[in-house]
Amino acid sequence: MKLKRLFFCFIILVCFIFKTNGQNVTLYNQFNGRYDFTFIGNTMNIAENNTTLDFVTTTSSTATLSLNATDVIEKAYLYWAGSGDGDFEVNLNSEVITPDRTFSLVREFPGLTLTYFSAFKDVTSLIQTTGNGDYTLSNLDNSAFDALHIQRRTNFAGWAIVIVYKNDALPLNQINVYDGLQGVPDELSITLSSLNVIDDNNSKVGFVAWEGDSGLATEEFRMNGTLLSNASNPPDNVFNGTNSITGSNTLYNMDLDIYDIQNNIAIGDTTAEISLTSFQDFVMINTVVTKLNSQLPDATVSIDSIEKQCNSKTIVVNYTVSNLNSTNPLPRGTPVSIYIDGQIFQTILTTDEIPIGGSISGQITIVLPDTITLDFEIKFMVDDIGNGTGIVTELIENNNTSILNDSLWVSPAFNALENLVACNEGFTRGTFDFSSYEDLVKTNPGDTVRFYETLEDATADVNPILNTTNYQVMPTPKEIFVRIFNDNCFSVTSFLLTTRNCPPTVYNFVSANTDTYNDTFFIGGLRNIFLDYRIEIYSRWGRLLWTGNQNTEDWDGYVKDGIGLKNAPDGTYFYLLFLNDIDYPEPLRGFLYLNH
Repeated sequence: MKLKRLFFCFIILVCFIFKTNGQNVTLYNQFNGRYDFTFIGNTMNIAENNTTLDFVTTTSSTATLSLNATDVIEKAYLYWAGSGDGDFEVNLNSEVITPDRTFSLVREFPGLTLTYFSAFKDVTSLIQTTGNGDYTLSNLDNSAFDALHIQRRTNFAGWAIVIVYKNDALPLNQINVYDGLQGVPDELSITLSSLNVIDDNNSKVGFVAWEGDSGLATEEFRMNGTLLSNASNPPDNVFNGTNSITGSNTLYNMDLDIYDIQNNIAIGDTTAEISLTSFQDFVMINTVVTKLNSQLPDATVSIDSIEKQCNSKTIVVNYTVSNLNSTNPLPRGTPVSIYIDGQIFQTILTTDEIPIGGSISGQITIVLPDTITLDFEIKFMVDDIGNGTGIVTELIENNNTSILNDSLWVSPAFNALENLVACNEGFTRGTFDFSSYEDLVKTNPGDTVRFYETLEDATADVNPILNTTNYQVMPTPKEIFVRIFNDNCFSVTSFLLTTRNCPPTVYNFVSANTDTYNDTFFIGGLRNIFLDYRIEIYSRWGRLLWTGNQNTEDWDGYVKDGIGLKNAPDGTYFYLLFLNDIDYPEPLRGFLYLNH
């Protein structure tokens, strides 16, 4: 007894000279519907650590789940905790468990630092599969820290499972699960947010707490200023190693307790203040769970998609109004306001009541204002009459908005292309290379360019021209259509392919010996090009020997009106070539040499 009194005095002395660092308890998940919650769990301590100098922590313990046959498990969250830096691989009914999240808390004394941990795992599938029965958590070993923590009598380990279950016989409730790891060295306040109190009937709050001692009656629990207690937890010793669900008082150095708060929270409250005080006993709060009767809708809206057309400010918006996380239907006539670039554009009303967990989809055609040129922001806000004011009381009032930033579809800009001119190869046929136009026409390097022979093909994107480096066409002029595509829209431009009569090439050597080489007076680029040409051949003395045109054969040295021999003798002759073309007003003249 003397030892215990001395230790109590030591605790009172040091409580003013240490500090703690942990993680604030905040909202983790929320359930709305016919839900309730319970806890199971057990300590790893075989005795209270405050009354002995022995190591009291083991590595396994068992608890029993016993739900009603009509209860359906919705979620199950496992928390395990202890002194030290943490053991993050344990077993639950022989299944290896590693945490989804971890928490830590540090207490700093002069010359001494103590660490504590908690770990979290969603074990819903395991609990749903196993159902009622015994659950054993094992291989939770923090023995390496026992010698250090026994100095402050904070050597402990334990585990708990928070179970949220559904039952159609239950009233419509809101279950909020908050977690973190906060210490109570002397006084701690925790604000529980995201509440919506419609009726306080059968409201309750539960705690998963670590390191409480039944022998240190110095703690108080207040909610919104009212001191709370229950059959297992006296007003001055609320963290006393008890399980108020099973009635156990041997849950050494941990607490699983649930309190009735029916008269301690007001209808309309959205937050609640928990105040914890402890003047000797160090306690850590890991999890807080609340149940409130809450029969309200929860309107949400989502912009699902926007249908657009090229070069049009008319858009079609597909949207969905939902009432998913709710405990009451969303009434017909709930307003949905539409904002364009922050300005109210239109307000529409839901046409049907939306049941709990239900949704309705809608479609609206909007003509955007003239001020919109390309980019725009569209916002849908449900339960908003057009000025941010709602008319429906909801479970959550700050989840009514869906925003989408988008851009109009516009046809791509393009550069003008010059017409191409090639030499006439006969009857206005030409060969063209317009492969460079693919890059020249684009103002955006990411656009796609194709070439077509008709506007119809370009519009339909069929039958593209594949050979743009050696494209042959007859007749000319020929219009080529260019399609520029930017993944959404396309533009079409065009250019002309034309031919000109290039200067002919005169081959002025004739060997009229029928060996098929140079047998006639050949002029390249003449026949079928200059269709009205006339050629005259003269002897060296100026006598006209032969006249030819488009319809005659090339001259082979034959002289129709020759004297004696009809074949002109070897020698030099002269020609005049009248092209009769606007680009060549003067005849071409020169000589040729005839050889047999």
